[in-house]
Amino acid sequence: MRQTRRVRANFWRRQRVAAQPPAEVGPELPSDATVNLVLDLALRIGEVQLASGAAAADVASTLVRVAEVYGLPRCEVDVTFISIYVCCHRGTAASPVMSMKVVRSRGLDYTRLAALEDLVRRVIGGSVSAEQASVELDGISAAKHPYPRWLATVAWAAMAASVALLLGGGLMMALVAAVVTAVVDRVGRLLNRRNLPFFFQQVVGGALGAGGALVATATGLVPPSQLSLVVAAGIVVLLSGLSVVSSVQDAINGYTVTASGRTMETLLMSVGLITGVAFALRIGVRLGVGSTLAPVSPLTFGTVPIQIVTGAAAAVFFALASYGQPRALLVAGLSSALGVGAYSTLQAGGADVLTGSALAAVLIGFCGQLLSRRLKVPPLVVAISGLTPLLPGLTTYRGLYQLTVQGDVSGLSTLVLAMGIGLALAAGVVLGEFLAQPVRSRLGRLERRLRMPR
Repeated sequence: MRQTRRVRANFWRRQRVAAQPPAEVGPELPSDATVNLVLDLALRIGEVQLASGAAAADVASTLVRVAEVYGLPRCEVDVTFISIYVCCHRGTAASPVMSMKVVRSRGLDYTRLAALEDLVRRVIGGSVSAEQASVELDGISAAKHPYPRWLATVAWAAMAASVALLLGGGLMMALVAAVVTAVVDRVGRLLNRRNLPFFFQQVVGGALGAGGALVATATGLVPPSQLSLVVAAGIVVLLSGLSVVSSVQDAINGYTVTASGRTMETLLMSVGLITGVAFALRIGVRLGVGSTLAPVSPLTFGTVPIQIVTGAAAAVFFALASYGQPRALLVAGLSSALGVGAYSTLQAGGADVLTGSALAAVLIGFCGQLLSRRLKVPPLVVAISGLTPLLPGLTTYRGLYQLTVQGDVSGLSTLVLAMGIGLALAAGVVLGEFLAQPVRSRLGRLERRLRMPR
């Protein structure tokens, strides 16, 4: 009887334990409404960053930190080329909450990006509630460009003129490059309103740029030997803003899907540009418009100051065309001056173009990280603007001329060299930013110590 009672008691004890709800494992989270609000806020922040060309790792890190600030410590973020996924784990007693956002449009607006960076900085600092941050983000997303569209066209034209001077052209070539670029920009604006895919917009832009230079040559405004400088300036303008740096950064950080998507987009835009330029050059050959390749003049130490001034001007005008604020223009000019100065000095000293491009990009990435922290400018603005004057526009044109006009297969190797220069620039910036991170952290700790009351 005693053994029977013991067995019966153990049986009912197990039944009572089984009937009790399991103990919740995991952090205590806010209400469902707050969770949904925070996830929506984080996704919209990531959408603006990804649309502006930010690296996937930076987007994921920002989203995780924003979620942690508002009480969601266990969030997983996955970023692809066109979408962002966020999953919030709520322990073992509740199902996870998952949400996503599709990035449907892309564009450069450095004022909007700077306002977003300031908002994220205040969110992480704990000075803004989730509701306030959501309202501010609505205003940032709906805000119009700070400058009129015609001013952006003028800035693109001035950038082309600066690049033409940087490449060794004269004032007349700079003026022709500016006029041709302004026409290309207005036509591109019109095609964009018609929702023409960007690949075909690049084709049209390349054809118009090279065609305008051919017309200037046929009318005697530009000598045939200087045609390449005008076309190269247009190529640099059309290549600027492509997400080469972000593609390399995503590949290095393990975001292979995002890196593949961005690389494919960059290649497609570049192929469209090459197709348009080659088409215009072929028509020029058929019509008998003579052109020759401009001789490559080696850089000397005496030309370094001119290179620095024109390179800084090109970066400033690029940032202005991308709707950057005066502070961003200043940082863009400084970073480009450092990069172009280093590149010109190395070239004058006998370094090859790949080595000079890579080392100059490392300097841009390193100093850009420190300048952006001090002046509160997004690092992306510094990287893209600083690299713009160093883009291989003239090398790309040489390859196209060799293939299209001269029928020389060595143009393929020249185009491969242009791709190598682009990769060297992108990888150098990423390496420079990586090397600057410990220095930036130490400077931050030093500033906090100096601010502490004694």
